This record gives sequence, structure tokens and C-alpha cells, in this order.
Amino acid sequence: MSILICGFCDIQIIYASGPIWFYGRFGVHCFKEVRGLEQNDLLVMEKINKKFPGVVALKDVHFFLRAGEVHALLGENGAGKSTLIKVLTGVEHMDSGTVLMDGCAISVKSPLEAQKHGISTVYQEVNLCPHLSVAENIYVGREPLKFGRINWKAIVQRAKELLKQFDLDIDVTKQLDYYSVAVQQMIAIARAVDVQAKILILDEPTSSLSNTEVDKLFQIMRMLKERGMGIVFVTHFLDQVYEITDRITVLRNGEYVGTYDTVSLPKVELIGKMIGKEYEELAGVSLSAVQQNTGKKYLRLEDAGSANIAHISLCFKKGEVTGFSGLLGSGRSEIARLLFGADKMTSGKAFIEEKEVHIADPLDAICHDIAFCSENRKKEGIIGDLTIRENIIIALQAKRGLGKAISYNEAQKIAEKFIEELAIKTPSADQKIKNLSGGNQQKVLLARWLATEPELLILDEPTRGIDIGAKAEIQKIVMKLAKDGMSCVFISSEMEEMLRCCSKMFVLRDKEVVAELTEDEIKETRIMEYIAGKEVEA
Repeated sequence: MSILICGFCDIQIIYASGPIWFYGRFGVHCFKEVRGLEQNDLLVMEKINKKFPGVVALKDVHFFLRAGEVHALLGENGAGKSTLIKVLTGVEHMDSGTVLMDGCAISVKSPLEAQKHGISTVYQEVNLCPHLSVAENIYVGREPLKFGRINWKAIVQRAKELLKQFDLDIDVTKQLDYYSVAVQQMIAIARAVDVQAKILILDEPTSSLSNTEVDKLFQIMRMLKERGMGIVFVTHFLDQVYEITDRITVLRNGEYVGTYDTVSLPKVELIGKMIGKEYEELAGVSLSAVQQNTGKKYLRLEDAGSANIAHISLCFKKGEVTGFSGLLGSGRSEIARLLFGADKMTSGKAFIEEKEVHIADPLDAICHDIAFCSENRKKEGIIGDLTIRENIIIALQAKRGLGKAISYNEAQKIAEKFIEELAIKTPSADQKIKNLSGGNQQKVLLARWLATEPELLILDEPTRGIDIGAKAEIQKIVMKLAKDGMSCVFISSEMEEMLRCCSKMFVLRDKEVVAELTEDEIKETRIMEYIAGKEVEA
């Protein structure tokens, strides 16, 4: 079978054999074959186009999903992955193109219609109701009835039986937010299975999971694959792509690059296809840029503590990048929040250039030239309905105070300066930040704090959930800032990134600093031994 598309009017037909001329209502149409349709193609998306004001989000994009496969959808932030998923799930309507399921054309105009077609999505931020019970979340809108009323006993029993398939032995009558993000994701997947989904879309499902939780998720994905489900896997973790997927589709700048068998595509080639250039051009970052620090102390904590961490003594020098390394919950973010005044200091002392200071809240920190990019970009960073310009100048306005309002012209100049310097992809400073990709949102937040001209810049997971090209660009920006004399704190869950960027490393375990490493001492094996609590030779 083949898909045929008329070059004149975009009418599509499917045919097995015979002529490719078709007399339609508006005359004779000449069709050209676009692609052979394979028998096990569950989903075919052909020539998908979507424009937003000033932005071409998708241009003639193709995507083919087979039954019983895990298919990675990859590309830099802004490549078009999210838009393609939104088109498939009815959140956005395509301008043109064809979508086929099981060989039949479908038009999905809403998420509810997508669900009726057997398409379910589990997002990075679980899109369930946190204040409803687990059982209610699974069966909301599909409650079994008895004598015209909701049969709560049946709901609880069915939920228990369903979750047993996923080795989840939990109390389904408890509120959803009682459980961890990992468990919530499993519940979301279980709901998708129970609504008889044929296609399961997993959008960054592992970004907040431990290695053990990732292994459990992959077991479930393999089980669903054996049942014949088609799984679309969106992630920035390339090692996971090679562990779990069968094929890879790459998008770049809203266009289709290609579809490849995972086993046949070396990782280096994949990276090249994603960014459109040799990875070495972006990844060739030298530690020498950050090792030439001035040695001048900027901020020092002496036996400091907060409600979340205690007895921390640290020193941050100008011209160096200081890393916090440790497992989730080790105290990395707690120290960052303490430095910025987001968590109140309850004990100890803080000194800036050896003069004791009291940082009671974030505004105090900003006035002391300290800046902080939170790990939670969506909740504590971007203000979605404000423009890029407004998001950039908001911290500077707070630092100056309400009596010194920033004029529109000055705000525009500041925004344009950082859009150019940080290579923020946007048609203009008037674009709402919520319409940008994750990587570009992160650059806007970085611009917000650079506009305040800080002496200490704290970055908590600045590259989480963004593509490899944007990661390397942010790393280079941080290292240039350090070379120019700024003191930077860099927190990341990716060890390779920490090793590349940091000239000093504090290793944390159980909310305590267990080691301070510098330059040649910063080695992955050494860091992991400290985290594991092993005795390490000097």
C-alpha cells in the first residue's frame, strides 16, 4: 500500500495498486507516491505543517510509528517535538497534512478525541488531579455505575487489580499527591492502558526519576510493547534512548531530518543530526577558562544553617565555577536557596568580601549582587503570560526599586542586548515567554539575572530538560562569565556536565559537605566514592 498526495490540492488517497490518476469533484488529480505504507504501521503522519505568529513550528514533518515498538522522538528544544505531539493529541490543529491510524485518516480536534482514537499522553508534569484519590484519577469520567450511582467499591477494586499489573501495591484510596512523582507517572500510564490506548506518548517521563525508578518504568514499557502498543518516547537522555528504543526520528528547526534504527545509528552521528553540526564544535569546552580565578573571596558562609540544612561552611571566590555534587536530596538545592535568602538563615554567619551581611530574603540577596536561577523553571522562574522583555527586566526593576522605573526604551535595549548575546531564538522581545522552547526560556532567565550585574550567579539545574546544543551554549556562557571574574555556582545531576564546567566541587551526602575538591582532584570515581561514603585516599 502507498500514500498518494495530489501536488495540486493536497488530497490524499491510499491505494494498493492501479493507476495514479483520479477524477475528483474538481477535476483530474495527478497523485505522487510519498511513501510505501508498511503493514504494521500503526500511525502515519505525513507532511505536517503548523505555523504560529512569526514562527514556522512544523514544515512538512513526517512520523511513522509501528505497533509493538518504542520510538524515540528527538531534537533540540524548538525542533518541533512538542508541537508535533500537540497536533497528534488535538491540543493544536495542523495547518495541513495527513494523519492515519491503522490505515484510516483521522482528524483529532481535542485531547478527548485523541483518547477516543486510542492516543494517550503522560507528560513530564503528571496531568492528573492531585487532590483526588488514585482510584478516582484512574476512572474519572469513566466511573462504573450501580443503580444509577457511582459504584465506589468497584472503582477501588478495579484500580487495585489494574495496578497489580504494574507491580504497584499501594492504597488507591489515598490522594494522588501522597505518592512520589515516579508512582504518579506509573498511575498515569496505568490509566492510559485501561482506556485501551493503542499509542502511548511519554514526554520526558524520566527527568525526575531515580535510576531504580527508571528501570521500573522501562520494564513496564517493554511489557506494553509486547502487548502491541506503540510507544513514543521523548527524552533528552541519550543513554536511555539506546537502552529502550527500537527506532529514532530526529527533527531540527521544525523540519524532518530522518528516521533510523537505533542499533544502526552511532551516538555521535545522532548528535550531529540533532544539532546540524559536529558535536565537537559545541562540546570542546576547556577547564582552563575557569581555573584562572583571581583567588579573591566573594561570599563566605560560616557554620550556616536553615530549616532544611545545618552547619555549612563554604567559600566562593571570584572567577571560579563551584559545583555541588550529590544525589537528589543531598542538600544541593537547599544550600542554593540558603545563599539566595529563599530559605531563611537560622544559624551561623555570612560574609561578602569579609564584611558580615544579613540576607533575610531574595530581595536582600539581589541588592547584595547575588542572582539565582531555580531548578523549577516553570513554577519559580518564567512568568508565562509576560513578554521576553518583561521577564528579563523584572529582577533589575526589583533591585532599583519602584521609585526608579525602567522606561520602555531602556527595557527594549536591555532585552535586545541579551537576545543577541545569548542567541535567544525569538521573532521579537514582544514574544510571550511561554511560547519559547525550554532552552530559550532558560536563556531568558539567565538574561534576567545577568541584567542585574551580579557578582555571584547561582544556577540550579540550568540545563535540565533542554537539548544538547542549548546545554553546551549555557555551559560556555557560564565559563565565560567566570573567566570575566564572576563567581558562579553550578548544580547539575549530570556528572559529565559538572566535570566539564567546575573548577571546585563540594561533594554532599545527607545534607552535609563530605569533601571539597579542586582542579585535578575532580574525578568521577573520586566523587562517587565520597557520595557512597567510602574511605578515599588523599
